Amino acid sequence: MDSVTTALTSYYDTVPYDSHPFPQASVEHLEALAFLFGLRSPPPEKARVLELGCAAGGNLIPLAARHPDLRATGVDLSQVQVRQGATAIAQARLMNIELRAFNIADIDASFGEFDYIICHGVYSWVPQPVQDAILRVCAQNLAPDGVAYVSYNVYPGWKAREIVRDAMILRGAPRDEPDEKLSYARGMLEFLEQSARPDSVLKKTLEENMPLVRSANKSYLLHEFLEPCNAPCYFKEFVARAGAHGLSYLADAEPSSMFVQNYGDKVREPLLRECGGSQIMMEQYLDFLVNRTFRQTLLVKQDRATDIRYRLDPERIRALEFAGTFAAVDGRALTLDAVEQPCHAIRKLNVTLRLPVHKAVAQVLDERYPATVSIDALVASGSARTGEPRAAVEPVVMAMLEQLLILGAVRIRRSAPQVASYVSEFPRALEAVRGARGLALSTGPSSEVCNQWHEPVGLSMLERCVLPLLDGKHSHDDLAQHLAAEARAERLRFIKDDKPVTDDETLRAFTQEQVALALRDLRRKGLLVS
Repeated sequence: MDSVTTALTSYYDTVPYDSHPFPQASVEHLEALAFLFGLRSPPPEKARVLELGCAAGGNLIPLAARHPDLRATGVDLSQVQVRQGATAIAQARLMNIELRAFNIADIDASFGEFDYIICHGVYSWVPQPVQDAILRVCAQNLAPDGVAYVSYNVYPGWKAREIVRDAMILRGAPRDEPDEKLSYARGMLEFLEQSARPDSVLKKTLEENMPLVRSANKSYLLHEFLEPCNAPCYFKEFVARAGAHGLSYLADAEPSSMFVQNYGDKVREPLLRECGGSQIMMEQYLDFLVNRTFRQTLLVKQDRATDIRYRLDPERIRALEFAGTFAAVDGRALTLDAVEQPCHAIRKLNVTLRLPVHKAVAQVLDERYPATVSIDALVASGSARTGEPRAAVEPVVMAMLEQLLILGAVRIRRSAPQVASYVSEFPRALEAVRGARGLALSTGPSSEVCNQWHEPVGLSMLERCVLPLLDGKHSHDDLAQHLAAEARAERLRFIKDDKPVTDDETLRAFTQEQVALALRDLRRKGLLVS
C-alpha cells in the first residue's frame, strides 16, 4: 500500500464518512434511466451489485434489505467503517450482502461480474492510479447489459472552490486533530471574508461558497476540503478516460440536467447548432453555462453505445411508472376548471397546470404519492374526472408527462415499487424498518430509516412506537390501544391543551387521532407497503 493510500485509509478510519442512502444511485433509478434512453438492464430484484467505497454500507444495506434475492458486495479501504457495516448487517440478519476491507486497485476479473456498479463520492478523492482502477473495474467487472454509476467533482465550478480548499488547507492541514483542522480552516475563511476587497474575485468566491462551509456537516467538509486528494476534471475529460477503458457515457443520474430545453430558447438553438448532435459536447457547454461543480455519470459498455437514444421514445415513456407531488402555490385545492394554477412539484420545482386534464393527472399523482401510477391509469382517471373521452385525454397526458419528465418534476420507475397508495385497515410497513430488524440510519429523538425510494426519512417517537406492530395483522384500534398502554406505563406522554392526557375516555379518543396521523405520515414517507 503506497503512502497516499495509507494516508487516505487513516483519514477515513479517523473521520468516517457519513454513510447513508443515495436515491440517485439506487439500482431501481439506474434501471429506469437506462430504459428511458433505450437500453435494458437487469431487474433490481435479483441483481448483482458492487459498491466501490461503500463506507459502512449505508447505501448498500437498505438495498439488500429491500430485495432479499439481490446479491450485494461492498468494498472500502477503511476497516473501521467496514466493521461498523458488518455489525449492522448482523443485527439485521441479512444474508445477501457482504462488506470487505479491500483496495479497489486489487479487484480483478476473479472478483466476479456485477449488473450494477456504484462508486459515489470516491473518484475525485483518490490518486490517479485508483481513478484508473475504478474505471477498469467498471469495465472489467460489469455484466454485458450492466450499468455503472460514478460521481465526481467537475470544472468549471470547482475552479473557484479550489481557492477555498487551498486556503483551508494552508491553515488547517498542519493541525493534528480533525476538529482542530476544521476550526482553523474555517477561521482562515472568516479572516479572508472580512479582509477581501469588495470588488475582488476572492470576495465573490467566498460569497458563493461560505453558505456551504457554514451549513455542511463536519464529515463532508473534512473530506471535501481538507483530505489529501481532491482532483476535479472536466466532464469531457472524464468521458474520454472512461472511453479508454471501453466504457461509454449513458446519462446523468439527474436527467433533467441533460435536456437543453430546460435552459431557455437563447441557449437551446445556439447549442443545438454548435454541438451538432453530440450529447457530450452539449452537456460540457452546459457545465460552463451553469458553473457546474458535481456530476453523477452512468456508464455502459462501449458496444451498447449505438443503442442509446436521447430523443425520448413515447413507447418507452408509456412503459414507465410515475410518481409526483403537486401543491397549488396559493394553498388551495387543485380545481378541474380551465384556470391556470401554479404549483410546487418535487425537487422544489414550479409548474403551471393549465388544462382540466393536467389538473386531474396532478390530483391522482399527488393523492397516491409516493406510490407510482401507470400512464394507462392516469389516462383512465383523467377521463373519469374531466368527463372527456379517453381518446382525447391520452395525447394530453402523454405530452404532460414527457414535459414533467424533462423538467425533473416527476419520479420514474421501470416497475411499480410496493408502496402503499392508501392506508389499509391492517397496515403493513417495510419489514426492513420494523422491530428488531429495523435498519436505523441514525438514532435519537428523530431517528432515520430508508424508504422504498431509497431516501433517508425521519421518524418521530410516535411513529417508532407503532412501527413494530405494522405487520398487516393489527387494526387501527389495536394500534390505539397499544399507544394508550404505553401512555399508562409512562413510556409515552400525550399532551393536549398543555395538559397530560390521563383519563381513559380522552386517552382512547386521542390515541385514535394520533394513530391516524402517524399512519398518514408513514405512508407519505414511503414506509407502508401495498
